[in-house]
Amino acid sequence: MRKIFIAAASIAVLALIGPASAQQPIVIKFSHVVAEKTPKGQAALKFKEEAEKLLPGKVKVEVYPSSQLFGDAKEMEALALGDVQFIAPSLSKFDKFTKQLQVFDLPFLFDNIGAIDRFQQGPEGQKLLTSMSSKGFIGLDYWHNGMKQMSANKPLLTPGDAKGLKFRVQPSDVLAAQFIQLGANPQKLAFAEVYQALQLGTVDAQENTWSNSFSQKYQEVQKNFTETEHGVVDYMVVTNATWWNGLPKDVKEGLEKAMKLATKVNNDVADQLNQDARKKIATSGTATIQELTPAQRAEWKKAMEPVWTKFESAIGKDLIQSALKSNSGGKS
Repeated sequence: MRKIFIAAASIAVLALIGPASAQQPIVIKFSHVVAEKTPKGQAALKFKEEAEKLLPGKVKVEVYPSSQLFGDAKEMEALALGDVQFIAPSLSKFDKFTKQLQVFDLPFLFDNIGAIDRFQQGPEGQKLLTSMSSKGFIGLDYWHNGMKQMSANKPLLTPGDAKGLKFRVQPSDVLAAQFIQLGANPQKLAFAEVYQALQLGTVDAQENTWSNSFSQKYQEVQKNFTETEHGVVDYMVVTNATWWNGLPKDVKEGLEKAMKLATKVNNDVADQLNQDARKKIATSGTATIQELTPAQRAEWKKAMEPVWTKFESAIGKDLIQSALKSNSGGKS
């Protein structure tokens, strides 16, 4: 009788911990650090909507925006520990896990967002989604924020115009190196601190997307924006590899379909927000937008190419060449 009881108890425990125990839905916590109205925020909500529609009763998606659960500094650790199942950090945040993703930080490597799309959806870009699998993370898709522009209190039309300026950058070795290459002084600052730093003169200049710049009101403290399109602010939606690989096949397929639909929402919203923000900065009356001629942009690109060489061994020469190929419309 005792053996029968133990066997029955064991079966009950296994049923409780199984993925479909007692028909309870799999709870998926999606944590991110921005507001719901942003492209990432809207996409996370779309993912929830579509996942629960495609997998009724099988999954329950809980979205936590604005660092409600974890901030930038803690979200990768939380994902590793299984405290959340989905996060979407900036690509610049992954360099401690893989140097290959630094390809997206190389200045003037991609001509436009179309080239980045071609690279990300091509074979090499898709391989990068699993470049952190040995560290326990799997990427599911890329989400755009947009192309970066530069701003300062003087026009930045040639590489020499940046010399001596204190430029705010994200904590990325590549982003710091690009401004050192120009004779500028990179300053690593948190996003929330940039407006005040520009206002007080702690930093002189910054780089970011149109939408990020406008939402932070940089046009109030920067007289000139230059449409450089020199880099990208993108995100990767990542999950815990062990958790993901343990999901039932039908659940995994449903989540992948939901992710594709969410990606389209993110990228459409990001594109529209950037177009609108550029127009608002142009008509703000406090800032002027400078457009580079093809010759001027070529000068910037040539000035930045030593940065590509500096990080070539870490990123991979073939990967950089693949990224360059995407500019001509070729798949990587």
